[in-house]
Amino acid sequence: MVTYAYAADTSVTSDRSRAEIERTITRYGAQQFAYGWDHGHALVGFKMRDRQVRFALPLPDRQSKAFTRTPTGRGRTTVQANAAYEQAVRQRWRALALVIKAKLEAVQTGIVTFEQEFAMHMVMPDGSTVADHVLPAIEQAYATGTVPPLLALGS
Repeated sequence: MVTYAYAADTSVTSDRSRAEIERTITRYGAQQFAYGWDHGHALVGFKMRDRQVRFALPLPDRQSKAFTRTPTGRGRTTVQANAAYEQAVRQRWRALALVIKAKLEAVQTGIVTFEQEFAMHMVMPDGSTVADHVLPAIEQAYATGTVPPLLALGS
């Protein structure tokens, strides 16, 4: 099976993608922007429409065989491994820039509301996201079989 990752061969740096995200959210009315990183994740946050939104971008493990070995299993030099890792990081930043831009455009054109599109990434008063609260309940519903029919649509 052939897999394709958006922007897999991008030469756009992570810094440029992050700056693009900041420009994009500013253009769509963001009131604040923050960026940082934590163990294994880059964090992008912004405030828009009086809601705090946070995206945690999972970063790959630098020690993964995907970077230390070639597709045929041969070892890579440190320089080659670092280059493969940096490429994967650039790809993820490009994908995040695309996702945020697409979400904001969908809101702007009225396809969805801001709340519908960004709810799972909204930050709650306890510092966690809506997804942190809701996803375990969804998992439980499917595990117990208490999920309503797909086409019930509000009934």
